[in-house]
Amino acid sequence: MRCQARLDVPGALHHIMVRGIDKSKIFRDDEDKARFLERLGQNVEEGKSAVYAWALMDNHVHILFKSGKDGISTVMRKLLTWYAQYFNRRHRRTGHLFENRYKSILCDEDNYLLALIRYIHLNPVRAIWSRPSNNWTAILGAVIGRSSARRNIHGWMLTVC
Repeated sequence: MRCQARLDVPGALHHIMVRGIDKSKIFRDDEDKARFLERLGQNVEEGKSAVYAWALMDNHVHILFKSGKDGISTVMRKLLTWYAQYFNRRHRRTGHLFENRYKSILCDEDNYLLALIRYIHLNPVRAIWSRPSNNWTAILGAVIGRSSARRNIHGWMLTVC
């Protein structure tokens, strides 16, 4: 059966979640996380999109993504296909890495932006099995409620501070 098309228009805000198959690890070390973020940044810049927040945990990812000219499907397909191939080569494994397709929830920017950013950043802290690491979440001024937009050190991530 064919997958249902995603609702995506340029400028739409999405909370994207990606899980490892059977909740297995999709990141085994910091190198995996660094490569994932590097490729995410490249794809976001190419697609003229923006990322407001992200959290990389051992077995799943949360990204708050504002779609650009290419939409989320193109950016995520390029990212997840590339990353699965990279991960399988690096760790000498075969088969699927991700559980189903990524999950995408269309969000109301005006009402839920700050709450969703907080949720994403607190996700690693709330996970009992995970040690929180600021290296693998995007900590934003938005968490403390400032209001202008600018680019952060990654260059491709739009911050609200």
